[in-house]
Amino acid sequence: MIRIAVFVTILSAALLYALRKGGGPERAMASILIAMLLADQLLHLFVPPRFSSVDMGHLLIDLMAAGATFALAMTAHRFWPMPAAVLQFLPLMAHIGKAADLSLHPIAYLTMQVAAAWLLPPLLVFATCRHQMRLRTSGTDQSWYRSWGSSSQPHASR
Repeated sequence: MIRIAVFVTILSAALLYALRKGGGPERAMASILIAMLLADQLLHLFVPPRFSSVDMGHLLIDLMAAGATFALAMTAHRFWPMPAAVLQFLPLMAHIGKAADLSLHPIAYLTMQVAAAWLLPPLLVFATCRHQMRLRTSGTDQSWYRSWGSSSQPHASR
């Protein structure tokens, strides 16, 4: 249980930093991670964790998070959401692997679901630091692409 406490501590620090100092994309990613955390806690109020078969509750949470992070990657005027989206898709591969081979050991399935999550807090901290550096350097930092239309000019926002 110590590793869970360590992860929650690291995640909490990254979320607080991103929410206080991040731009729009960093705050959006923090919101996605908070929603995942809350959904996971809500799920475990009703369904105990089980890794002997495909975990439909976590599959749904992971699908929603991957979709939201992909949408962030497509609309943010940043590079870091692309690797974040890849990290969110990795747990989906765990679910597909478990569905394809039900004899996959439960510990392997669990590890495949959660291992990539350890990389998201440091990525979010790095992204927030870069945002702060751009603000100090130029005084502004473009957060979002304006539209999918013919204009590829991003608009400036915090």
